This record gives sequence, C-alpha cells and structure tokens, in this order.
Amino acid sequence: MKTVIFACVHNAGRSQMAAAFFNQLADAHTARALSAGTNPAQHVHPEVIEVMREVGIDLSAARPQRLTQELAEGAALLITMGCGDECPVVPGLRRDDWPLPDPKSKSLDEVRAIRDEIRQRVSALVESERRA
Repeated sequence: MKTVIFACVHNAGRSQMAAAFFNQLADAHTARALSAGTNPAQHVHPEVIEVMREVGIDLSAARPQRLTQELAEGAALLITMGCGDECPVVPGLRRDDWPLPDPKSKSLDEVRAIRDEIRQRVSALVESERRA
C-alpha cells in the first residue's frame, strides 16, 4: 500500500483537509493518506471542521499529530504545506510543496476557497498516481 503524508505546521487545517480528501478519493486497497505537523496544535481548527462538514467529511474526531522521521520513512510521498525548513528530509522520499495559506482565523469564505483548492490538487494527485 502506498502512503502519502500531507504536512503543515500545526496539522490543524490544510494537511487535515488534504488527507481527508485523499482518503475519500483514492482506492483504499492501494493508497492511503496521513496528515501530520511539525508543531501540532491541540485540535483541528473549528472553521476547518465546519467547511469540511459542508462537503460531507467529519473531522471533529481528528487529532493533530507530530511529523516524525519514523512516520515519514514508511511513505511514498510527502506533500508539505507551509512548514518550510521545519519539515524533515527523508532520503529517497518524493516530496512536493503546495504553497497554500493557513486557514486559521480566516473567514468561512476564505477557508472554503482553501478547501476547494486543496480538493482540486488532491484530485489531480490521485489521478496522476493512478496512472503512474
């Protein structure tokens, strides 16, 4: 099974949304996503929970976790979202960066726009991984 890790600083917004969309869109028998952060928050941002609920995904039970070397070692791909130099470097691990704004404390309309961009990027990623 191929594992994709989505990582941002607090693991309370962007990476949570991306992993949830990936797990919804990908074939669960061949791929899965995890999310993590370099400095995990206590909980997922309430505005993120709200806008994801609007598209039928419940993140209310999701808990931010730390991005560790051990977690990253089992992955095929690491997609970072704003953690910059704080993200670990894992030799041999494919890596990409999606420069997306942090949804924390943004208006619901701004968070919806971030959510929709993440969904488009994840959809394209899932499609490209199917063809690979």
